[in-house]
Amino acid sequence: MRSDEPLKIAYSPCPNDTFVFDAWAHGRVPGAPALDVTFADIDVTNGIAERGPDAPAEAAGLAGLDVLKVSYAVLPWVLEDYALLPCGGALGRGCGPLVLTREPGVDLTGKTVAVPSERSTAYLLFRLWAADVLPDAVGEVVVMPFHEIMPAVRAGRVDAGLVIHEARFTYRDHGLHCLADMGEHWESTTGLPIPLGAIIARRSLGAETLRGLAEAARTSVRMAWDDPEASRPYVRAHAQELDPAVADQHIGLYVNEFTADLGEDGYAAVRGLLTRAAAEGLVPAIAPGALDFP
Repeated sequence: MRSDEPLKIAYSPCPNDTFVFDAWAHGRVPGAPALDVTFADIDVTNGIAERGPDAPAEAAGLAGLDVLKVSYAVLPWVLEDYALLPCGGALGRGCGPLVLTREPGVDLTGKTVAVPSERSTAYLLFRLWAADVLPDAVGEVVVMPFHEIMPAVRAGRVDAGLVIHEARFTYRDHGLHCLADMGEHWESTTGLPIPLGAIIARRSLGAETLRGLAEAARTSVRMAWDDPEASRPYVRAHAQELDPAVADQHIGLYVNEFTADLGEDGYAAVRGLLTRAAAEGLVPAIAPGALDFP
């Protein structure tokens, strides 16, 4: 990659991502490389990362990506080719996925549960919760796009649904009940923040470039905090008709001190999630030092 080439990056159109990357995407971060941005659902970027940086892409805009927003759950499959950036992602407290049902107090033993992905952090948190609280396993797990999950639960096509993002704020409008909060369970059993979305970059860019990218992401976050109004047009343009008040709640929940710097607690949360998931046979074990930033 030449120094004058834009950096190819893919992240979601969700308000937290557009808020975080607004300043950088619009050339307001001093000294940062220009960005060539592609918007993609996190399931798409997870798949790209798993296939590796040199694999052919299904869409032209997703070819040759340098930086991607992915689920922390996918890291065990991709850390050989990609480095975890210590900033720009989503961790937090009180922001975990929810299990929703049509009626309160449903016993999920043997029941059908819709999930947004089996490679998502939400899915890992759900499986860890189920291992702790259900005497027997849930029944069938059905993968469907997250925007279809609440309608499927409401219509009775599935017994429960695992939801993420702004569904935390809107599920009551769909007449649904929160059976369990995966983040609440995680925090109560570990004392750690909830790891959700990670920013990764190709290791082949080299350590010096990776450090520069981390600094650019960190600066972009801080610029958004310093002047929230500057990011509003970008956020609203890509918020998929989300109510502005809900978009603000979304940003407030998912953009926090861990977005600027994972820190000791953030890294402990990521290691804890992946270690527990590996013990349950949900992901491969990661090598010592695999999460270390160059």
